[in-house]
Amino acid sequence: MAGTSSYVHFHDIPDVVLAIIFSLVADTRTRNVMSLVCLKWHLLERSTRKSLTLRGNIRDLFLLPTCFRAVTHLDLSFLSPWGHPLLDSSSNPLLLAQLLRHAFPSVVSLVVYIRNPSTLHLLAPQWPNLRHVKLIRWHQRLPTEPLGSDFTALFEYSGMLSSLDVSLFHSWTEDLLPAIKAYPLIAASLSHLNILKHSSAEGFKSHELLAITASCPNLRKLLATCIFDHRFIGFVGDQTLLALASNCPCLSLLHLVDATSLSNIRPDPNDEGYTSEDASISHTTLGDVFAGLPLLEELVLDVCYNVRDTWPALELLNSRCPRLKALKLGQFHGICRGINARLDGIALCQGLESLSIKNSADLTDKALEAISLGCPRLSKFEVLGCKKITGKGMWELTHALRKTLVHVKISFCKNFNAVSSLQAMEPIRDRIEGLHIDCVWNTLDNSENQTRSSSSQELSESYNLQARKRDMIKEEKMLKKKSKSHFHDVGDDNLFSSRTWSKLHHLSLWISVGELLTPLSLAGLDDCPALEEIEIKIEGDSRNQQRPCMDSVGLRSLACYPRLSRMLLDCSGVIGYALTAPPGQADLSLWERFFLNGIEILNLKELNYWPAQDMDLNQRSLFLPAAALLAQCVSLRKLFIHGTTNEHFMMFLLRIPTLRDVQVREDYYPAPENDTITEMRVESCRRFEDALNSSNRHIPD
Repeated sequence: MAGTSSYVHFHDIPDVVLAIIFSLVADTRTRNVMSLVCLKWHLLERSTRKSLTLRGNIRDLFLLPTCFRAVTHLDLSFLSPWGHPLLDSSSNPLLLAQLLRHAFPSVVSLVVYIRNPSTLHLLAPQWPNLRHVKLIRWHQRLPTEPLGSDFTALFEYSGMLSSLDVSLFHSWTEDLLPAIKAYPLIAASLSHLNILKHSSAEGFKSHELLAITASCPNLRKLLATCIFDHRFIGFVGDQTLLALASNCPCLSLLHLVDATSLSNIRPDPNDEGYTSEDASISHTTLGDVFAGLPLLEELVLDVCYNVRDTWPALELLNSRCPRLKALKLGQFHGICRGINARLDGIALCQGLESLSIKNSADLTDKALEAISLGCPRLSKFEVLGCKKITGKGMWELTHALRKTLVHVKISFCKNFNAVSSLQAMEPIRDRIEGLHIDCVWNTLDNSENQTRSSSSQELSESYNLQARKRDMIKEEKMLKKKSKSHFHDVGDDNLFSSRTWSKLHHLSLWISVGELLTPLSLAGLDDCPALEEIEIKIEGDSRNQQRPCMDSVGLRSLACYPRLSRMLLDCSGVIGYALTAPPGQADLSLWERFFLNGIEILNLKELNYWPAQDMDLNQRSLFLPAAALLAQCVSLRKLFIHGTTNEHFMMFLLRIPTLRDVQVREDYYPAPENDTITEMRVESCRRFEDALNSSNRHIPD
């Protein structure tokens, strides 16, 4: 403005406006950097911090900071040693609980690891205004504790509780109901209840589920593990679903999953996709359930047993649940017939933005085409275990939804390997942000799948899309000014102008034990300039495999992704011998060398690693080869080992100059009660953390 000084200091911004700016910054490390600018910014950052995850050793809790007075969400589940009783380290646990309240007086959301009920008896009275609580426990429940004792203190002192998450809390299904019945006012105030039991193979019986929902009539979000197998007492069928909808008519999220679905067992690719038993759920009942839940926005029904001819019920979703945005169906057949290009079944749900179809035996390419035409808002699409769809149908779907679709998952589908999955993504190559494929390299039917070449002529021929090229060429002229990567006409030799995955930032891969990652870049994923995070799931029985013939699974091939900084390497699905293996076979230490060799080449900042397991010993350990290879990752800043290891192996990690955060988490069920196999006990963690945080270690940043 004329007549005003051009020199305006940042400190001239009013404190109220500056506080609002600080509160909008969510990234923890960015906030920490901001707090180092000056004392004023330091105080302002601390006073506007709303969420905090507490790290460090439980023996140092008396050194709690007192500058985070505005924190409303507090996570205490990652204190070290992980999984140990939170307050038992102190000679006066009540005083320690009071120190937590004094340091964080504004907490209304709490996440905590509960090894025994005494922890909640001490913590719950400190924050009477708690609204959201998430309990975590992977250790076995104490059999001597009475039913409901884990929840008694929480319900007694948290009169404003509205959200309870026990999905990662191991308890018996009989534990929750007595506590809910004993505190009817708390039950009536609950709006969010997550009782998915990831740590148990048991599901809630129908009478338990109905009793819980009858006591919690105001639920808006319900996630539960159930039993849909009609051969068991207490299975969930037509009457249970109708009663549930009647008990909680205000539900906006309903997530019902059979207990066997959480085991993630890979289906047999040679079966037809139907189970031997049908669920006791009819399409007529489904229609009535949908009518009873008019506010539904997200629905998950993973039944694991056949639900046949469901298209009439799914046609009602659009009219009876007009707010529905996300839908996941498991073992539902006949969801869309796709006859004569007529829209029916699920294809009439025009408002869907996320759709996941699992183990639908009769889902065809015609049905995919109908879905793409009837659900034009889809931004996320997943197909798992669907045996009849092919690359042609998936290509048609991605082409029709190329303006909205940004997340795709293709897994366990018989007619897809890695190459065909990537070829089906061609229409959205320059838009897709998240992708999951299976690293299956075997060649499928030659008439449907071709290997990748430098051009996509083979793609267009195999999919028989010549009739649609003219429309795409016309559309190209409109897209040239809007996109750097566009379709263009070069005769019949090239259909797409770019092979760059310009927006792909998250990649998820499944690979069988013994297979290699090396062909990934050759299959078409060689140019991903924005890829920051990769998730790799390795599964299989290494006891049926010979010694690895190669020195590495191929992690060094991922060095072609320049921005890759985070990796989740999950080998927990690999079964093997933790001790001496029979002649001709490899124990898990050799397999770990195979999995991790080459990781030192990658410029990783954060790594989550799940070691392979010996099921007979219930052991998931980091062995010497893995520790030595991880110690060579010179750029690593965060390392989380989801298993156990020896103390002297952990000391190898001190060679990483930038390492700041390390933790050993036995977050699998059942977590060992007393770790007598390895040396990582309470004192071991203390010694390692003292060495990690020693003043002798110079951290570059």
